[in-house]
Amino acid sequence: MSLKLYELVGTDAARPFSPFCWRTRMALAHKGLSAETLPWRFTEKSAIAPHGSEKVPVLLHHDKPVVDSWTIANYLEDNFPNQPSLFGGEGGRAMARMINAWGDIAIVGGIFPLIIADIPNNLAEVDAAYFRQSREARFGGKTLEQVMASRDAGVVAFRKSLEVMRQTLKKQPFIGGSAPNYADYIVFGGFQWARVVSPFKLLETDDPVYAWREKLLDAFDGMARKSPGHAV
Repeated sequence: MSLKLYELVGTDAARPFSPFCWRTRMALAHKGLSAETLPWRFTEKSAIAPHGSEKVPVLLHHDKPVVDSWTIANYLEDNFPNQPSLFGGEGGRAMARMINAWGDIAIVGGIFPLIIADIPNNLAEVDAAYFRQSREARFGGKTLEQVMASRDAGVVAFRKSLEVMRQTLKKQPFIGGSAPNYADYIVFGGFQWARVVSPFKLLETDDPVYAWREKLLDAFDGMARKSPGHAV
């Protein structure tokens, strides 16, 4: 088996931080698969351009590129059917598709303005400059610091947005039920991204979502917890 994974890193090549790459990392671990890590930075687009992508994750399976975390999850499910299922059947896959969109919009989108100005602290100068220029353009020319200035109020709204997930976790230990599946990894990827790049506290310790995150940090022999990050 030959699996390689391009993952977003900053100055520390051992500190992957993309929420989408973490979805794939957790999916690989769930499947019992290992992949060689290929560290990738924002300004290294030429490294993955031959694989038909400008963003990571990019998975290479015997040098065949698979692009985008959702596509990768489906590829792993379909091409490694004898390994533990990521979805638990087609119904689970269909529901995970909805969670994937919710994870993009509510989790990654909700967290981004709360940690955006902390991200460049993890990057080399050239990548920090690229990140600042490209992201400030998305926010109509506001500086990253201006975007993040209201995060103490913003995090209250973010926590409220998790209420449906919170109510679910009061009845079952994981989004996927009695054990985690890809739906959990979709959401966890956002929290792990924040933990790696920012010291900002997203969750209160008595929140069921906090307890859920702790269990996933400990999953797969503590793979995510062992990855460098902040004590949040």
